[in-house]
Amino acid sequence: MKIDAIDRRILNALQRDGRMQNVELAHEVGLSPSPCLRRVRLLEEAGVIEKYVAVLNPAKVGKALTIFARVWLKGQDADTVNRFADAVQQMPEVVECHLMAGDCDFLLRIVAADIDDYRRFQMEYLTRIPGVQSVKTDIPMQKIKLTSALPT
Repeated sequence: MKIDAIDRRILNALQRDGRMQNVELAHEVGLSPSPCLRRVRLLEEAGVIEKYVAVLNPAKVGKALTIFARVWLKGQDADTVNRFADAVQQMPEVVECHLMAGDCDFLLRIVAADIDDYRRFQMEYLTRIPGVQSVKTDIPMQKIKLTSALPT
């Protein structure tokens, strides 16, 4: 699907407010409601818009601490990598998991209530995944920027 300037305006508006009513969206992007809704549906059907979500305040749901964990595995064979990837899929504390090229094998973003909660998670779950050799933890001191909005 080729994305034009109007589609980009629609995408930017919906990234700011996914609950925006179609009439308001149409007005903002300079279309009448029917063509606007048609474009949104096409963007959804093409998979450009994957889903609509609510962005929660981590502190208000008891997950104020963000941790980045770098994970090294004992081996990089497919079984070890897949076993680790499957295990972290089942851990709600892990909100992002990336297979890395570089120093570590995986980079995780983990949320926890506090440092004790993270320590418990690391000791009881993360380091017990078969194939984990070591985990190095980085704790950000200040969040400078966090967005899910993609440039269009």
